[in-house]
Amino acid sequence: MHYSNDRILVTHVGSLPRSPALLDMLGQAEAGEDVDRGAFQAEVLDGLREAVREQAAAGIDIAGDGELPRIGFSFYAKDRMTGFGGVAQRGTVTDFAKFPGYAELVVSRSAGQSTAGKSASVWQTPECVDEVRYDPELTQATEELDLFADALAAEQEASGGFTGTFVTAVTPGILATTLLRNPDNPAYARDEDYVFALARELRREYEYIVSRGHILQLDAPDLALERQILFVDRPLAEFQARMEVHVAALNEALENIPKDRVRLHVCWGNWDGPHCDDVDLESILPIIYQARVGGLSLACANPRHAHEVDLFREMPLPEDMVMFPGVIDVTTNMLEHPEVVANRLCHWVDVIGDRERVIANTDCGFSTFAGYTMVAPDVVWAKMRAMADGAAIASERLWG
Repeated sequence: MHYSNDRILVTHVGSLPRSPALLDMLGQAEAGEDVDRGAFQAEVLDGLREAVREQAAAGIDIAGDGELPRIGFSFYAKDRMTGFGGVAQRGTVTDFAKFPGYAELVVSRSAGQSTAGKSASVWQTPECVDEVRYDPELTQATEELDLFADALAAEQEASGGFTGTFVTAVTPGILATTLLRNPDNPAYARDEDYVFALARELRREYEYIVSRGHILQLDAPDLALERQILFVDRPLAEFQARMEVHVAALNEALENIPKDRVRLHVCWGNWDGPHCDDVDLESILPIIYQARVGGLSLACANPRHAHEVDLFREMPLPEDMVMFPGVIDVTTNMLEHPEVVANRLCHWVDVIGDRERVIANTDCGFSTFAGYTMVAPDVVWAKMRAMADGAAIASERLWG
């Protein structure tokens, strides 16, 4: 795990803007159309090289591959595993029912999105209909990391300034709550069986990412998000019990990976809505702390959860964890002032009590699903630069 030894380091959560051509290819593939694999790889590599240059120019220290070849932060797994089919009967967030005007706004905006934004697996997910198996050849995972390595090598002038790199992966929990288990699935009689089966298969991807020299970031929005979807009408205790199962399954998948090679990202869902029924952090933080990870990434720059930074005074971050607090809101095009970022970071350092265990981060990714865009690409990079500038100001205050 990286530490801010002499200054506040800067990273981000994962997904970055994709080119229109790449979005079209991803959309075509999702629609079942033939896409030339060589052309796809070339487009991904071009995008990765640009992403490496942009991250370096923006002052990012711990860089990622932007999830460029993936259709979404979690749904990509359906293309690397077998056992899925049909359409899952999954609910949606309460914001749409409680704020119909907001729902209409979302529909009107999505009408202009790319083909990838309209693809079935972005708005409708398959379900688990049989035993899940991860590709034993790790074909797509290998392709993705090979392309990332090629981009880093091709842009050595830019990548040479990085402190390190990270690659994201879906957790068993969020996969189980989005690609739901069909009740008639002959392989898994219970949701718990399904979650642990996913963990056993996904560990292949986790271990491979770490073996390639990257920090593994595990995306687990289920630990907060599902309170207002699958568990919206059920007792809080039932939601908490299920999330403990998710963390236990994740820990099983991480048995062979050192804690200091893993960071966990938790958020309440990446959309610019009211978030009126988000679960409070106090109700889930003890469960999050059970995860066998060395870093915690948390969405807390947004106006719904920014106040929860002070909770860490009462529920201290474990001493063997690094905090990656969100100090940039990824759902608005309004640009944070570097002084605001610096103030947020200094507040976090004061609460955590250790300047070396705080690393500047974004709330979430900037392109969680291919084609679903809230922030314009040029604003994305301006926000990244504002984060780095704010981290520099905070570093001057903290180190002098």
